[in-house]
Amino acid sequence: MAAGGVHHLAQCITCHAWNADMSMVAICPNNNEVHIYKASVSPNAVWERVYVLDKHEQLVSGIDWAPKSNKIVTCSHDRNSYVWSLEGNEWQATLVILRLNRAATSVEWGPQENKFAVGSGAKTVCVCYFEEDNNWWVSKLIRKKHHSTITSVAWHPNNVLLATTSTDSKCRIFSAFIKGVDARKDATTAFGDVKFGEELIQLDLACCWSFGAHWSPSGNSLAYVGHDSTIHFVTDVGPTPRARSLSLRHLPLRDVLFLSETRLVAGGFDCNPMLFGSDKNGVWEFISFLDEVKPPAETKTDTMFAAAKGKFKWLGSENPSEESTLSTTHESCITMIRPLVPLSERHPENPMTLFSTSGLDGRVVIWDLNNVGDALARLRL
Repeated sequence: MAAGGVHHLAQCITCHAWNADMSMVAICPNNNEVHIYKASVSPNAVWERVYVLDKHEQLVSGIDWAPKSNKIVTCSHDRNSYVWSLEGNEWQATLVILRLNRAATSVEWGPQENKFAVGSGAKTVCVCYFEEDNNWWVSKLIRKKHHSTITSVAWHPNNVLLATTSTDSKCRIFSAFIKGVDARKDATTAFGDVKFGEELIQLDLACCWSFGAHWSPSGNSLAYVGHDSTIHFVTDVGPTPRARSLSLRHLPLRDVLFLSETRLVAGGFDCNPMLFGSDKNGVWEFISFLDEVKPPAETKTDTMFAAAKGKFKWLGSENPSEESTLSTTHESCITMIRPLVPLSERHPENPMTLFSTSGLDGRVVIWDLNNVGDALARLRL
């Protein structure tokens, strides 16, 4: 098994994020709070809760921790976003007015940390930046492009291009160039000179809701997943991109993370991270699951309901004698995957072997790919 540490922190975790040196992790325990733990990648380490951020009024749907500035940004179903700064021993919150009439669903800092993007149920993307003259965060909106809820946002390494996925089955790439915030040279991309809010690509690869977009370290490739058990790879992102889709025999995925230019890990309703790889021709294929499947501890069935539930699971499996005894480290859907690489060690040419997942079972699991027994999964990067 590749799992290097399992930490049960809540009944359910909606999202999580790490600080720069991986010494603290922020989670949302499926409510309006953000809990910050002193953490360790050591398997037997005990995590201690040290802060509770409780300004939001409804479910916190997104967290991102800026590694350079050490600021945390959160968004919530209350339609607001906060930027948190550590002053002394206290986290101080600055409210960001997003001008939304529906819930905020996802958030991510830009690579240069001078702006962040928020997706929403209002079919709108908010690109927020700090205005020095007025000492507040300003929200600039991308409207009229999406036809349904935005499920994720992902920044290109150039800090200008922004990818979004939504429940209208589309993945889109926009320009998020802001005059006065970004350098003029950054406006020149593979698409030529771009203006804020310009839709550069619309990808119609999925036939259902789209989730979890992520860019490769170089920004040359983009991956996202669909609720129809598909994963989509777009390479040579530009005016004439190349796309490849894989239809899986497994349950749908929810999030993806590039480990390098040729390796990617994804997780979802199978509760088991999946490793994908590409060959020299850029053809992506599924390699293996990362979690070994093991028999659970024996328990007595005390109720008729539990017995009936077990019987239905047994009858619905393709191999009843085997399926009824198998389980994974995560016991419910994996909803988020985060890299576990300290800021000082991050480089596009350095492949990642450590990452973390959180899920609806309330667990944060640390995965070490150096422990995977399959030679294909040892990341021949």
